[in-house]
Amino acid sequence: MRIGVPKEIKVHEYRVGLTPAGVRELTAAGHEVAIETHAGLGIGMDDGEYQAAGARILPTAKEVFDFAEMVVKVKEPQPAECRMLRKGQVLFTYLHLAADKAQAEALMASGATAIAYETVTAADGSLPLLTPMSEVAGRMSVQVGATALQKANGGFGVLLGGVPGVAPAKVVILGGGVSGTHAAEMATGLRADVTVVDRSMKRLRELAVQFGAAIKTVYSTQHAIEELTRDADLVVGAVLVVGAAAPKLVTHAMVKRMKPGAVMVDISIDQGGCFETSKPTSHAAPTYVVDGVVHYCVTNMPGAVPRTSTFALTNATLPYVRALAELGWQKALARDAGFARGLNVHAGAITHEAVARDLGLAFSPFGFPKG
Repeated sequence: MRIGVPKEIKVHEYRVGLTPAGVRELTAAGHEVAIETHAGLGIGMDDGEYQAAGARILPTAKEVFDFAEMVVKVKEPQPAECRMLRKGQVLFTYLHLAADKAQAEALMASGATAIAYETVTAADGSLPLLTPMSEVAGRMSVQVGATALQKANGGFGVLLGGVPGVAPAKVVILGGGVSGTHAAEMATGLRADVTVVDRSMKRLRELAVQFGAAIKTVYSTQHAIEELTRDADLVVGAVLVVGAAAPKLVTHAMVKRMKPGAVMVDISIDQGGCFETSKPTSHAAPTYVVDGVVHYCVTNMPGAVPRTSTFALTNATLPYVRALAELGWQKALARDAGFARGLNVHAGAITHEAVARDLGLAFSPFGFPKG
């Protein structure tokens, strides 16, 4: 198969769809790989390293799209990229369509087959292609939250871990999944006062065993969230409903009751955000203030640490890329029900039920061939 990897063009997005090591695995298996020139510079990999791995270097994104039977990316295609997609072509990347109707309609208009990393599931129900970036975003949330809390950045002016004789900052993490757990690891490592909120008692028990007395666990109710956010210095939103828009757990009224200079980091922003006051931001202008509360809502948080993120992502995606290349997308998805859940758009139709529901568009399930 001919596989194309264009340079990412979202603002301050430095990741790339494949590392040279990933390219080498594919070319050794007999596939052709084309990389847009300088696509890997953001992770410290130049064109020569990709060529040594067997890739051909093409000067423009259009040439990569024209060459490829399958396009492998990191972030959702921007409007110019959607216009370069064509009928019968496969796009494999993060899409997060439930919060982006314009992108969904552009993909439908292209006629391409779009498979989303974030809705591929494993046999145990986990999200293997979302997990590595959730890990990165969870860890980053505390890092960027601590920075935003500095007075010069608009924050309350507190140190997360405090110092002897001075109380640590109060960190509230909404969601005890992958992102929330990694946020808790970072926050407890910095000796903050950490509370994790989740609606699953099973998960709360697991977190209590994992962290012991280092965190508090609270069952998720509107009352609990209102009380906790009122006193919080840092609130991390780490809520995920697979393929669907994130629920709005923190209302605008709750934000008004928070202390001026408190910080909110919305990891869920790719799925629309879990704070009512959230709106997408970029690494170029990551924060804004609502009622005195600093909001950090960058939609590609892991893009700030592209080398770590790209290596982690390729480790996860490469087996799936190989399956698509060797079997074709229909056979690859037909053999793996979890992989099939990644299919979001095909031939002008939305093929993921949660995405269709949240966008108010028709749902057209795809019937995979037997055998």
